[in-house]
Order: sequence, then structure tokens, then C-alpha cells
Amino acid sequence: MEGVQRPEDRPDIIIRVFNMKLKELLEDICKHGIFGTVLTYIYVIEFQKRGLPHAHILLTLDSESKIRTKDDIDKFVSAELPDPCTDLRLFQIVTKCMVHGPCGTINSPCMRDGQCCKSFPKQFKDDTEENVNGYPIYRRRATEPVQVGKYSIDNRWVVPYNPWLLKKFNAHINAEVCASVKSVKYLYKYVYKGHDAASVKIQKEGALDHDEILSFVEGRYVGAPEAMWRLNEFNLSHKSHTVVRLAVHCQQQPIVYQDGQEAQAIKRAALRKTTLTSWFELNKNYPSAHNISYSDIPQYYMFDKRTTNWKKRQRGGQNVIGRLPVVSILDTERYYLRMLLLRKSGAISFDDILTVNGLRCIT
Repeated sequence: MEGVQRPEDRPDIIIRVFNMKLKELLEDICKHGIFGTVLTYIYVIEFQKRGLPHAHILLTLDSESKIRTKDDIDKFVSAELPDPCTDLRLFQIVTKCMVHGPCGTINSPCMRDGQCCKSFPKQFKDDTEENVNGYPIYRRRATEPVQVGKYSIDNRWVVPYNPWLLKKFNAHINAEVCASVKSVKYLYKYVYKGHDAASVKIQKEGALDHDEILSFVEGRYVGAPEAMWRLNEFNLSHKSHTVVRLAVHCQQQPIVYQDGQEAQAIKRAALRKTTLTSWFELNKNYPSAHNISYSDIPQYYMFDKRTTNWKKRQRGGQNVIGRLPVVSILDTERYYLRMLLLRKSGAISFDDILTVNGLRCIT
């Protein structure tokens, strides 16, 4: 920076430094394995109201590396103030970057109806407790409080962190353990929740005039760092695996059309195959595909949207996952069709799926 410039005057430098640190962080996690062997990862970039970027990262570890016991949790995640006598540098970073609030004042941004929305201060805990509603309760022993600025802080106010990452990057890095499918489902929604938005409009009482597109444009806030991030074409999200969405539909039911376009949709559907009907053709023409289930087929074949055919992959299928969408049990035929598709390989038609020991079932 030049002269009297401050960091906020150079959003271009801010986003470049953050992007380099993000790449270094992912290399430490995925390549060097500081948490163990990583099977999959996903990250999403968001920007705070004041403009600074941050990343939400979700990891899946292999079976041998999974964090299962409270000793494993304590090994990788801490929610306590370190001893300044044994590790002064870590203590300084934690008190600078990993202390919440303290909140409680009327204008604290985390306060909702008189309560902290992040549930601080936490309760003291002598030992880590595993898997409480999908998350562990971290150890927070009752120790003497320390003075941080004008506040007296103890372990109840510490945001969970990984000591190694904190000492390397000297930044706010919140590390948490997810211990159930319930928490993972929430986290996938959380990382894709999008930015905050707010707009104010005065209109006549009783009038209903809501333009969703205009509301999005007017309510969206884009700061200088986000604008620079997009101009530099840095990734706003990334995942280790490609997820291929596979069609699940009953016979004669693959057509989706909009009002007023029924004729065109029917004409297109007569010539167009889905991933499912194309899979039937693949099994019919290539016996070598008979041992591959419908959900695993994207690992070995690529769906060509132009020709609507499955084509054998030449390389790169190990990081591809086939996904069958969730079907409500109220949609009975499709629900059980999905179950059969997850288990039966080599099917050449809908009738073949319904055939058991040479007998064709009605449903």
C-alpha cells in the first residue's frame, strides 16, 4: 500500500490475500491431512456486511480418520483459553480472534429478544460430551477469568478452534465437529443460504404489488471486496466431487411443461431420452454395464445432453457421484421405483424392473 492507505482502501489486495490463504488452508486440510484423510469437501464464499470475505467449509473424513470419541474431539478442537505461560502466542491469537462478544448490550448484533442467538455465554463443562443433537458439547473448564480489553473473559466466551490452524494463519477460524446426518443436512443448507438482504418500501394499505426480481436487486448489498472478487473471477463455491442428478420417473411420466407450451414439450419429449431411459438402452446394448447400478453409472459413463446417451468415460470418474432425488412416500410408485433403482443393476426397461423370478408384478 502507498502513503496513508489503509486496508479498506485496497479491496483488490484484501481479496487476493484471502484467496491465497484459502488455497493454503485447503492444501493443509486436504493434501497434508491435518485432520486425517479427507474424502470429500465443499466450500462457499460469503461476504460480511462490512465487506470482508469468509469461507464455510464442510469436510468428510474417511472411516479411520473420523472423529468419534471425546478424546478425538479434544485432540482437534478446543473451546478454552490456552495457558499464556506455556503458549503465549496462541493465547494472544485466541483472545484477539476467538472470543465472542461479550454480548448482552442492547445494540449487540447477536442479540435476539434479549438472548444471544449464538447461545453465549456457554455453560462450564469439565469434560467434552459427544453427539448431543448432532454436535458435541466442548470442554470448558471453570478457570480464573482474564482481562481482554475492558472485559473479563473466561472459557464460556471462547469460539471453538483448532490450535494448529490458529497459530499458522493468525485469523478467526471456527472449527466444529459434526456428528450426525441431521447436522450435515443443516450445514449443507447453511453453506448455500446466500447473502443477507433487506429492502424498505412504502405502499398503500391493502395493495399487493410484489416484484421478486426487483426486490432481489434492490435488497442485495455488494461491497467493494465482493465486487473485486467477482471481477477477478475467483470461485464463489467449489466441491471436490461432481454430483450428477439422475432422473427418477415412472413410465410415460418424464414430461414437464409450462402453461401454454404443452405441445412443444410433448414434441420434444417424444424425441428426448432421460438419464433413466438412456440407462435402459445402455444395458440393452452393452452387457458390460450390467454390473453397474443406476446410481453408480456416472462414475463410469458420462451423460451427453446433446445426444441424450451415456458415453463411456476415458478418465476422471472417481470424483463423480450419482444422486437420485428424494421421493415422498406419498408418491408411491416413484418411491418404490427409486428403491429398486438403488438395488437393481442391468435393467433394460420398466417392465424388467417390475419382473421378479420371471413374474411381472403389477406395481
